[in-house]
Amino acid sequence: MSHPDCRLNLGTLRGVSSVVGPHGVGASPSDKKSKNKSIRGKKKSIFENYMSKEDVSEGLKRGTLIQGVLRINPKKFHEAFIPSPDGDRDIFIDGIVARNRALNGDLVVVKLLPEEQWKVIKPESSDKETEGAYESDLPEEICGSHLLQQSLKGHHDSPDVIIEAQFEDSDSEDGHGNTQHVLVDGVKKLSVCVHEKDEETEAQRSYLACPVSYRKLVKRMLVHQVQKMRAPPWHRTQALYQRGHCKDQQRQLAKSLGQAGEIEPETEGILTEYGVDFSDFSSEVLECLPQDLPWIIPPEEFSKRRDLRKDCIFTIDPSTARDLDDALSCKLLADGNTYEVGVHIADVSYFVPEGSELDQVAAQRATSVYLVQKVIPMLPRALCEELCSLNPMTDKLTFSVIWTLTSEGKILSEWFGRTIICSCTKLSYEHAQSMIESPTKTIPEQELPPISPEHTSEEVHQAVLNLHRIAKELRKQRFLDGALRLDQLKLAFTLDHETGLPQGCHIYEYRDSNKLVEEFMLLANMAVAHKIYRAFPERALLRRHPPPQTKMLNDLVEFCDQMGLPMDFTSSGALNKSLTEIFGDDKYSLARKEVLTSMCSRPMQMALYFCSGMLRDQEQFRHYALNVPLYTHFTSPIRRFADVMVHRLLAATLGYRELPDVEPSVLQKQADHCNDRRMASKRVHELSTSLFFAILVKESGPLESEAMVLGVLNQAFDVLVLRYGVHKRIYCNALPLRSHHFRRVGKKPVLTLVWDPEDTEREPVQQVITIFSLVEVVLRAEAAALKYSAILKRPGTEDLLGLQDKEECDSDHDYEQED
Repeated sequence: MSHPDCRLNLGTLRGVSSVVGPHGVGASPSDKKSKNKSIRGKKKSIFENYMSKEDVSEGLKRGTLIQGVLRINPKKFHEAFIPSPDGDRDIFIDGIVARNRALNGDLVVVKLLPEEQWKVIKPESSDKETEGAYESDLPEEICGSHLLQQSLKGHHDSPDVIIEAQFEDSDSEDGHGNTQHVLVDGVKKLSVCVHEKDEETEAQRSYLACPVSYRKLVKRMLVHQVQKMRAPPWHRTQALYQRGHCKDQQRQLAKSLGQAGEIEPETEGILTEYGVDFSDFSSEVLECLPQDLPWIIPPEEFSKRRDLRKDCIFTIDPSTARDLDDALSCKLLADGNTYEVGVHIADVSYFVPEGSELDQVAAQRATSVYLVQKVIPMLPRALCEELCSLNPMTDKLTFSVIWTLTSEGKILSEWFGRTIICSCTKLSYEHAQSMIESPTKTIPEQELPPISPEHTSEEVHQAVLNLHRIAKELRKQRFLDGALRLDQLKLAFTLDHETGLPQGCHIYEYRDSNKLVEEFMLLANMAVAHKIYRAFPERALLRRHPPPQTKMLNDLVEFCDQMGLPMDFTSSGALNKSLTEIFGDDKYSLARKEVLTSMCSRPMQMALYFCSGMLRDQEQFRHYALNVPLYTHFTSPIRRFADVMVHRLLAATLGYRELPDVEPSVLQKQADHCNDRRMASKRVHELSTSLFFAILVKESGPLESEAMVLGVLNQAFDVLVLRYGVHKRIYCNALPLRSHHFRRVGKKPVLTLVWDPEDTEREPVQQVITIFSLVEVVLRAEAAALKYSAILKRPGTEDLLGLQDKEECDSDHDYEQED
């Protein structure tokens, strides 16, 4: 991943290159200008044609093209990145024209200009933002149920981000598009011309990224919003602009999505922008499902499967979950010292015939998409919520991993196979947590969900306690073995039943019941990864997490040294230990840890699905965050197609079926598509959360909170809003300041604000802003759109508003979604 420009003002050097297309590769601006003159008066195309598949294939083979997944800066949408092959830096694609219609998550190819044409520059005072990190870039194994947002950039002697030769001077750090570009000391001085933004200049910048995925443009069209359009300025025709003002921000798509500001039109716009298929399933797809309902398990399946229906098996999920794809069991064995622990996963592959219409649609969607108010399912709801969902007191087909374990979590044996279960109850995380917190207390029946008559609440309670005890040992050993977790905050909402509007919010608490489920899901995923890789070393679908980008990590090490933070970055385990131990236990220790966690997230790369036969170096198979050699996804086939593919591989491993007739290269293409869709779905979830929080600010604001500074620029600074766990940028030019001054103390960025006194007879008030500073902020709605901004409260003003009682925020309509 790339790092942001200078969240912590470390001023990284950048190498300059260009992203090019099939026409005029490497053409100079003057060449393009003469070409433009010859066609003046004719209708000019903003974008160049895409390369042919043959040209792309040949370029990749020769090494003249670089392929990667496009990441668009959510705060500055004209900036985009793909990883460079060496993993140490990013290729920076500057401008919407340069992206050539590619959108976030698209697989694209780019071509660099000759190295002699690269230019090394940096923005003035290191204040131009590059990319704001967000949770989509990080694996859930590292961040769990939390959001990762901001971070830093560093200073080194060689370029760490490769960027194109032309720059757009809009949307600069101070919000007014007046950033000047200056040359870095110690580098041969090359002039960089920033043209005025007329139509001809924009045409000169038509370097492009070529999407390999070839989606229909109508399905991936950007959503235009008049007040702050996501499309480039040259798409803002006068007629559309005027019509938009008259019609109160009417969004323009292939069809009208409704008035901007309504939840569903806004949501539909987000889904459309990220290519999420939210259409109804076709009749051809639905015909693939069992037609005779209620469906019962065919008698022949009982002879093919292990019958576990008499076992005490139960689910633990969010209270509102309806797609229950995993269940747990735990019973003490006769020796009194060991346990039989089972992870039982919905056998989705039984209902999804390979090659069927249903299979094709599920493969294309690749993942369910979780919004605040609803889910866009990967599979038809009859499958998600009925046929496959492990609903209580109903016989279900499952794929199980069963271990014999000691109470210390030592694995003595393991078994894989198809099974039939009958879950005895549906526990929520809250139910399981109350059992964990009351180990000797009998929980009243009215506080628990219905339990099948074959089992008792005491039996379920004891099973939860045993699972909790073993999970704690597994977790402790995992972190001793070097695992890393970068926990950040997740916002959960309570919604009005009638209007769907947010009534309140709270920071979701990740508790022991969540950790219990997580440990056994990780254990099952790791066990299945080893099983399928041993059987099919060329065709296993695995999940790898590359180590942090070296240069960016070195920059972070240097910064922490300058800040006096004793961080150890030598391994994932060492980093986890540093984050756990560094900040003590005072009132703001968790906030300081959150800020540093944001910084540490920056060098982290994305976790990726891959086919084992496409990588020759087994060291590249490793999962950095978990610090394990092999990992995959097996436990969520209702909502992830990668898991369905893994189920098919496991079935072949166990002799239930033939190995899927898929070449490694074809499997890799499906893995790439799953990576693409997974990243898009996470970004959609983040934008949905932002939308609902903006509505909450509009309906209930302005909202006040303490905040901690996590990044300092020369005209702005970023804060973590402690009450809500959101990250916002505060601009100096939005504050009633007499002046502001940026400087460095060593590597430490310091911004001094001089406030105009409210009373003219008083002296101006100075306020010093640096990393970890505590400030008070106000969140307020923006008048023209469903957005909100943060401003700094003047030092010495009245106390903050009191925090809402938790009862005001909680309700039974909380759409919490586990990752």
